[in-house]
Amino acid sequence: MVTSRRKFIKISALGLGGLAATSTAYKLFATNPILQASNKNNSSDKFIRSATYCEVCFWKCAAWTYTDTNGNIKKIIGNETDPHCYGRLCPRGTGGVGMYTDEDRLKTPLIRTTINGEQTFREASWEEALDLIASKFKHIKDTYGAESFALLKHGSPGKHLEHLFKAYGSDTIAEPAYAQCRGPREAGFALTYGSWVGSPEPTDIRDTKCLVLIGSHIGENMHNSQVQEMSDAIDNGATIITVDPRFSTAASKSQHWLAIKPATDIALMLAWMHVIIEEGLYDKDYVKRYTTGFEELKDHVLNFTPEWAYGITTIKPEDIRKTARKMASAAPSVIIHPGRHVSWYGDDTQRARAMAILNGLLGSWGRRGGFYFKESIKVPKFPHPEYPHPKWDWRNIGEKYPLAQMGITTEVIKCAIPSKTNKYPVKAMMVAGTNITKSIPNKKLLEEAMNNLEFMVVMDTMPMDVTGYADVVLPECTYLERYDDIRSATNRAPSIAVRVPAVPPKYNSKPGWWVAKQIGERIGLGEYFKYNDYEEVIEWQLNKMGTSLEEMKKIGVKHFPRTSGPLYLEEGKNYEFPTASGKIELYSNELKNLGFDPLPVYTKHPEPPQGFYRLNYGRAPMHTFSRTANNPNLNDLKSENNLWVNPKVARILGLKTGQSVWLRNQDKIVSTFSIKVRVTERIRWDSVYMVHGFGHDNKKLTRAFGKGINDTQMISKVAVDPIMGGTGMRGNFVEILTQNPHKTVEI
Repeated sequence: MVTSRRKFIKISALGLGGLAATSTAYKLFATNPILQASNKNNSSDKFIRSATYCEVCFWKCAAWTYTDTNGNIKKIIGNETDPHCYGRLCPRGTGGVGMYTDEDRLKTPLIRTTINGEQTFREASWEEALDLIASKFKHIKDTYGAESFALLKHGSPGKHLEHLFKAYGSDTIAEPAYAQCRGPREAGFALTYGSWVGSPEPTDIRDTKCLVLIGSHIGENMHNSQVQEMSDAIDNGATIITVDPRFSTAASKSQHWLAIKPATDIALMLAWMHVIIEEGLYDKDYVKRYTTGFEELKDHVLNFTPEWAYGITTIKPEDIRKTARKMASAAPSVIIHPGRHVSWYGDDTQRARAMAILNGLLGSWGRRGGFYFKESIKVPKFPHPEYPHPKWDWRNIGEKYPLAQMGITTEVIKCAIPSKTNKYPVKAMMVAGTNITKSIPNKKLLEEAMNNLEFMVVMDTMPMDVTGYADVVLPECTYLERYDDIRSATNRAPSIAVRVPAVPPKYNSKPGWWVAKQIGERIGLGEYFKYNDYEEVIEWQLNKMGTSLEEMKKIGVKHFPRTSGPLYLEEGKNYEFPTASGKIELYSNELKNLGFDPLPVYTKHPEPPQGFYRLNYGRAPMHTFSRTANNPNLNDLKSENNLWVNPKVARILGLKTGQSVWLRNQDKIVSTFSIKVRVTERIRWDSVYMVHGFGHDNKKLTRAFGKGINDTQMISKVAVDPIMGGTGMRGNFVEILTQNPHKTVEI
């Protein structure tokens, strides 16, 4: 048994200084009085406007930050020319002011120390903290090799640290956004079309006639431009089909809600393929011209009738046929949406393949109202020496997953646990912009790994749970206080956006680029950071792109013409897809050669035992994962999650709406806190549901502490995708406890 060398410390005062959840996202854009309160009584103030793009979620909407003459941030509004937001920010974006004003922010560097036998943190200067980190960088490299220092990252600060680590000689880098979120869909669509889906997804929702959402919660995950385009599509009479065991916000806007039995999505999609092919509803010209493997697919789905699927999915055969015909009648202006968080059951690449194949049969890829051909513009790389070539990296760590295209977080974490078979030992770790205790399944594994690390650094804006495991905690300033990389994202046409600090860093916080540069210079990597301020990097890049920082500060977003070709396929003309065959590969020889099924196959997954319910989780439109639960603006909109329970279950267990309960999963893990019940017909009887990102156990998160349950705590069973290493997290079951299991019984 491992003896804990890294006790979790609930960060003390040191370094910390002195709408209903069911609201539809379609009505939340800049209409909430809480988010507009800061504008009151300021009509006569003269505002200073600064260009930025949002860091509250990964959509990165371009915006304008307004400060008054006293240097106080007053409001953030969308940039009207930005294709990510069309000038309208979601609640998260307008509530971004709360990240800056939150008094619970990390304020100064902290270093772990032991006083009277107890581990605690003490305040430190930046110089002391950075010197300590630099000494550990040197020690790890000299003793084990640079590869043994790992980086787990997310967002803009992660990009700056990735540059530092690669210069140092380590590409032991991963982020939860891949294996714990969108990786399976990228692998599945790449196998079919030869390219990733990417972000934002190239879904032509504004012109679609039929949108199919399979566990994709547009309106709750708040993908800004997609929410707005979906609203337009609804107004234009588009058919919305939602497949979900829960009556989500999107389902409430749908003509068809298919309350599917969880873990049976592939069976439904195979049945849809059966109907579309057997009834001749597929796009024959498109399939003939652009695809390969149709005959194999036709044979494969021959017996997957709606009647067969009914016994698996609980969806009636007539509903399967009706929705298949609806899709076909709208084709090619139809979208089977690839989703975002798609790491569910361990066969997730194959589920994504089924989605991709359906889009191919209906001829939607590269067609108006389906998927457009995305384009972005390349941002020139600021000059620096070549990176050294590491002896091993994330590819070696994830070598048993042949189609992994990024570092797999859980595999990197496992490398921190010593064993005779561990060829790639991780001895130190830096975590930036990701609260891995709320995003990584299997808390026991994570804690064992962190206990075995010789050194751990966490950089964050807030005292998230993960900071309690660090040896050094670095306070990062918010996105409103710093320069960052130029945003260049795929869209209908290329565009760029800049982030300019609206105010200086608050307290003793610093930007991620500054931290990376300071560490780099201390360990002899100054040649990789040949600038005094990141403003110089951005200015150089913009000049190379034919613009300037002066211009970008005025306009925020700059658009460029397409150069890669038309937005859609030109009818009747051939097109070469970036696959081995040059065509859409309905049948995958690549998968076959790797020993996997070349066509999706439904596999039965475990079901909840008696008295247990499948744990489903999702998003709320006002929160991003666990990072915003304490945000004063957004916490006012939703301060805790609740547990959706079907009325049949509530009657059996005697539950009432508002009652506090605890959860215990199949591995006897009990939730730390309670959660309030919401009795509703909007969830199937075999499942329960909660919003992700709550249940914080750090008391210094004064608004978020003890509010609701951390769903990740309940996820101890993980189904790993053998193709790309995604960690399926929806195979966990919970029982509902009505008595406090932590209450001490007096004898």
